Amino acid sequence: MGKTRESEVRIQRLEQQLGVFQKISRLMVRDMSLNDTLQAVVQLVSDFTHADSCLIYLFDDEELVLCASSAAHRAGLGKVRLKLNEGLTGWVARERRMVAIPAEAYKDARFKNFSDLPEDTFEAFLSVPVIARNRVIGVINVQHRQPHRHSGAEMELLTTVGEQVGCLLVLARMAPAAVETANHADLVIAAQPAAPPAPHL
Repeated sequence: MGKTRESEVRIQRLEQQLGVFQKISRLMVRDMSLNDTLQAVVQLVSDFTHADSCLIYLFDDEELVLCASSAAHRAGLGKVRLKLNEGLTGWVARERRMVAIPAEAYKDARFKNFSDLPEDTFEAFLSVPVIARNRVIGVINVQHRQPHRHSGAEMELLTTVGEQVGCLLVLARMAPAAVETANHADLVIAAQPAAPPAPHL
């Protein structure tokens, strides 16, 4: 591939990446159910990464619960659970670090097998924490059936999506009436540090 073609491909991927961010931002301001929004997010991520599966786990007390899936096994939503000391997903949440494994993820010492999830046999695994107000509140996993070397664009996209999902979940806790009636300027002004006293002349 020539340099001109490489540049064209890189620009095209950047445009696609920006498109995903824009679509998720629009989802954040629409009046949709949280479930529908998360399902739309996992589909956007799957399309960009050409993944066979994208899963979102969120915290429920001390456990991570499967809450959204791009795959067909929707029956597992709300039922598949793991603790922070279980699996690659638990490790990502506990350590607040990305994991990118291009092949044989099921052989990793941190891996946990779920008999009811077909992803247990998938080769490639990419996972990042979901962050809200500088706290880990969940994990996003992207998996491929065949070996797959994750690109920098894929890792960057998933990291940013993890932050966007965190913001989305914070916003979802606010009642629509509270958003409409809040004095939003006060939130900024009240948080500003007091001005220092004027010097005596």
